[in-house]
Amino acid sequence: MKRIFRRKTFQIALIAANVLLAAWIVRSYDFEFLNSARNVLFDQYQRLKPRSAPPLPVRIIDIDEESIQALGQWPWPRNRVAQLVDRLAELGAATIAFDIVFSEPDRTSPVALLDSLFASNSNMDSELRKKLEAFPDNDQVLAQSLKNASTVVGFFGATEQHDGSPRQSAGYVFAGDDPKSSLVYMKGAITSLQVLQDSATGVASVSLTGGRTSDVIRRVPLFITDGTNIFPTLSMEALRVATGASTFLLKTTTASGETSWGAGGVVVSKVADFVIPTTASGEIQLYYGYDKPEDYLSASLLLGDAYRDLAPLVEGNIIFIGTSAIGLSDLRVTALGQTVPGVSLHAQIVKQILTGSFLQRPDWVDGAEMVMAVAVTLLMMGVLPFTGAFVSALFGAACSSFLLAISWIAFDRFGILLEPIFAMATGAVVYVVSVTLTFAATEREKRFVRSAFQQYLAPSLLKKLEASPEDLVLGGEIREITMMFLDIRGFTGISEKLRPDELVAFVNQLFSPLSDIIQRNDGVIDKYIGDSIMAFWNAPLDVADHQRKACLAALEMLDAVEALNRDDRFGFRSNSIGIKEARIGIGINAGEACVGNMGSSSRFNYSVVGDTVNIAARIETETKEMGWPVLVSAATVEAVPELAFLSVGNLLLKGKSRGIELYALIGNESYKSSDEFKNLQEHHGHLVRLIGDRHGKQTSEALAKCSKIAPTRLAPLYKALENRIEERKLSRVFD
Repeated sequence: MKRIFRRKTFQIALIAANVLLAAWIVRSYDFEFLNSARNVLFDQYQRLKPRSAPPLPVRIIDIDEESIQALGQWPWPRNRVAQLVDRLAELGAATIAFDIVFSEPDRTSPVALLDSLFASNSNMDSELRKKLEAFPDNDQVLAQSLKNASTVVGFFGATEQHDGSPRQSAGYVFAGDDPKSSLVYMKGAITSLQVLQDSATGVASVSLTGGRTSDVIRRVPLFITDGTNIFPTLSMEALRVATGASTFLLKTTTASGETSWGAGGVVVSKVADFVIPTTASGEIQLYYGYDKPEDYLSASLLLGDAYRDLAPLVEGNIIFIGTSAIGLSDLRVTALGQTVPGVSLHAQIVKQILTGSFLQRPDWVDGAEMVMAVAVTLLMMGVLPFTGAFVSALFGAACSSFLLAISWIAFDRFGILLEPIFAMATGAVVYVVSVTLTFAATEREKRFVRSAFQQYLAPSLLKKLEASPEDLVLGGEIREITMMFLDIRGFTGISEKLRPDELVAFVNQLFSPLSDIIQRNDGVIDKYIGDSIMAFWNAPLDVADHQRKACLAALEMLDAVEALNRDDRFGFRSNSIGIKEARIGIGINAGEACVGNMGSSSRFNYSVVGDTVNIAARIETETKEMGWPVLVSAATVEAVPELAFLSVGNLLLKGKSRGIELYALIGNESYKSSDEFKNLQEHHGHLVRLIGDRHGKQTSEALAKCSKIAPTRLAPLYKALENRIEERKLSRVFD
């Protein structure tokens, strides 16, 4: 058995080593399925605890369906956009940032209309042409409005070459190596008109990601590069312009002597007094708050007559102008499951920076997650050899819960994205492979145990041995046990009145439920001896509270016999054979005995021997004399004080030179706590003391008192005590 156990342990260790090696390879490549699982988990964390959203000076001017219905389809004439800028500046906006790229001249400008008209009608009046040429160009109007306010215009980073080049509106300071090789790269840019770029305070990328792999936006680059210059994204530029800062600071992993596998990876970015942790490629991990209607103002309200009423909502705010109208196709999905306009994400980033609510995966996280995987694997390797599949699964579930708890605490308390899925998956693979490969060996062990011990073990104990064969100790062993002997009262008289086949049927019908009760209470039926049952507890496996279980089994057997008699299951009353009912006597004793395989080399039995066994047999015999069906030794009573017992005195058992204190088992815990038993116990104790002191008259009076207050079922017990007193057998009964 030990050899099998060692082989099983070695097999699981080998499996664990191979799984860890495979896990390391998988982690090195960081396959997309791992990244997807990680994202889903962290999205769920954000849904459980979204970023708190206190009132912040960030507002979105929304070109929504209502605005389009009121002011016409988009794009609007640039002079109308200029009017929007002028009014926002008038109301005190801190910064006005466009999530819009004005890449082409306004086709509704008077000059553009003039060219269109003369192209179709060359005979147009020259005076009319001069009047139209006198009107200002819409792009120039917007440029002037941009120059008069604190504004940011956008451009698109492109994966293909374009002629346009964004204007650099801010300076950069590097703490460490030049980060350009790590930043999101663009081959070209689709820019706003040069006149608009030159007039705006800042120029920024409105692209939200360099290469999305799903519909959910989780990370947004704060800076992008064309290989020569670095450009901020809209949120960072809006924040820079609003704070009046002139430069951005980018710190890389090689700053101040730090080492890095990839030189130049970005650690943090800084604008004004705001420090933002980023990924190595300069991306911010979005920590979403719920998008709220109060964060938006319809552009139609700003262009309406009552726009000045909006001053409290605009003054001192960073204003983002974007679109939510369905036809303009600028809708994005957040980790909270909301579909929002793209401009909302720029606003979310600024709010996240203002509140200092950041999510990050520091460099050490990958190593920590691998350590977690190794730890779970080692724990599973340590548990699997000692437990079955179900317990190991529960242990694995507990480990997974613990890892999830650590991951959640890291998110909740520190904003660190520590992913437990990789470690959980590694442990699960170890479990599945180990259980699968060791299943055959386990089944062989179970078959060995069953074939060797099913002849003398109760099914419940046999099942435990099959689950834990290493707990079995063969051969003679001294153990603390509880012994029970059960005998059918009046069996000789019953056998005289029943045919042999009827007698066998009677014994089987009686012993079947009694045997079930013994085994249900974790007892082992040693043997059937004619009209007797020999059983014991606490061997070959430990049984907690074995004395108590034996006593409860005895009470349950009394109830079972009473039910059989009441229902006339033996047919004694219906057949009128002169037998009123079946009765049993039970003796119980607790103490040390030797248990093990006993017999010859060709025929043996797992049994128990010792004085504890002999005394239990003698106690059972005394039930005939004492008028009560269950007697137990004092050693048993001491171990089960919660049950109801009454002393029957110090009896000299057959074959013994010294008396032994015996007790009648009267009832369970409920009866022990009843007022009836407490009253009886007090008077019964007084009776026992008087008998011991041999007070004749007082003893008779005490006996009469007990007989009077005792329930009817105890009458045989007190009648037996009365008979013994009258027969002057006090020297034997009460020493």
